[in-house]
Amino acid sequence: MTAQPTSPQNSGFPGGPRLLADVGGTNARFALEVAPGSIQQINVLACADYPSLADALRAYLALPGVKAVAGAGIVHGAIAIANPVTGDFVRMTNHHWEFSIEALRAACGFEVLVVVNDFTALASSLPFLSDEQKRQVGGGTAQAGAPLGLIGAGTGLGVSGLIPSKCAGKDGGWTALLSEGGHVSFSPANPTEVAILQYAWTEFEHVSAERFMSGVGIELIYRALCAHRGVAREDIAVPEIVRRALDGESALCDEVVETFCCMLGTVAGNLGVTLGAQGGIYIGGGIVPRLGARFDRSGFRARYEQKGRFAQYLGRIPTFVITAEYPAFVGVSAILSDRLASA
Repeated sequence: MTAQPTSPQNSGFPGGPRLLADVGGTNARFALEVAPGSIQQINVLACADYPSLADALRAYLALPGVKAVAGAGIVHGAIAIANPVTGDFVRMTNHHWEFSIEALRAACGFEVLVVVNDFTALASSLPFLSDEQKRQVGGGTAQAGAPLGLIGAGTGLGVSGLIPSKCAGKDGGWTALLSEGGHVSFSPANPTEVAILQYAWTEFEHVSAERFMSGVGIELIYRALCAHRGVAREDIAVPEIVRRALDGESALCDEVVETFCCMLGTVAGNLGVTLGAQGGIYIGGGIVPRLGARFDRSGFRARYEQKGRFAQYLGRIPTFVITAEYPAFVGVSAILSDRLASA
């Protein structure tokens, strides 16, 4: 990705620069792709500051730097969003925004507007990540041309995969899965996690993996461990819990982070055996990259391989933390290019 200024006259695409967006439950990230792989004018807008996605999109397009690059306007765009996309109408799970894709396209003046699930977009980026944009945790060796798995904790828990596809008997690239695997039922792996699950049942009828493997999930683990350990609970949010853990200030907060990492290992291992993801399991989202070395030395990888008769199978599958700053832009760009090429 590059970020050099480009004039609309020098755009490397027919139709001019393309809008790319990655919309989560907390932030909406926008950028312009002015030529293949050349992405600039990256801006992050807080979702809570705008009544609708259309308002946030218009605010981005009105920025002076964006207008200077866009010239007469943007006609092609693609949005990755943290939500199922199964038809024209999208209602976000972790934010109040809802919209018709066609109405949004018309309101913002696009000729083509593609909207896809954010983890479908992130999965589409995986073949393009360089060695500098990912970090391996544990052992294993990726098999070329094998399925890839993707999991990531942030505002919610995203899950996807990338399956090699063939066209007319020849290699045909990849197919990204439209998965909502973050909402599978949580499966505890030891007595402490059973106690945490029992606590969560006092708050939720159905406890999904996302209830724990997310920002609010870390807070839920904290509340549950306080109850389980008989410790007085403080009114602290996830940034403070993580800070205390990383700074070595609180054994309880460190146990919260360790529990989160191990739970994520269980879900990642489940995904590995479900997909046969011998090309590797990739970890995205906003939480794990911020844990840095603490994640690497956690019980994540040991729990990932803790599958009884399939421990050796998973031991051969590598796990990678995605370290690229804006990988979803790469994936959604590839999806938009494919859509335009087939039009």
